[in-house]
Amino acid sequence: MNVLAYADDIVLLGKNEIEIRQLFVEMESAARKLGLQINQEKTKYMIVERKSILRQTTGHLKRKNYKFERVENFKYLGVTLQEDNNHQIHLQERIKNVNKTHFMLQKFFKNKNISKKLKLTLKNTIIDKTLAYALETSTLTKRDRKQLNIFRGRCIEEFWAQYMIMKRKIGGY
Repeated sequence: MNVLAYADDIVLLGKNEIEIRQLFVEMESAARKLGLQINQEKTKYMIVERKSILRQTTGHLKRKNYKFERVENFKYLGVTLQEDNNHQIHLQERIKNVNKTHFMLQKFFKNKNISKKLKLTLKNTIIDKTLAYALETSTLTKRDRKQLNIFRGRCIEEFWAQYMIMKRKIGGY
């Protein structure tokens, strides 16, 4: 069985709709034996395919008394998966989350009573890790890498600019 499972989040992996149907029958049977039911409202399906021909097909997957909606993307354990295997949505979410985090830490970064070393440690542990979360397993295009590098560069520039301003104010120059 091709299954990703974490707690009650389960993903069935199949090459096509036929495999997904077979996997669903097996999973539904196993769930029934344990006294569990499939939540039709929360259950969706997606076929990951590079060819745009499959994406033209829309609709529902029907099996027994169940009817599942087809989706173009979904979130699993914090990662947005897309049917064309493109990571652009996930990458944009990472950058958006880092922007929020960076904005929340602005007062901290501007505080002259906090050492440069601590600020750099915070940047490395929070900002960089938030940006990189779940990208380790992604195949990034040149465009994706360029976008990440531009964003990282902006964060570093801003960090150093604030450090230099602080240093001038306290007479380091």
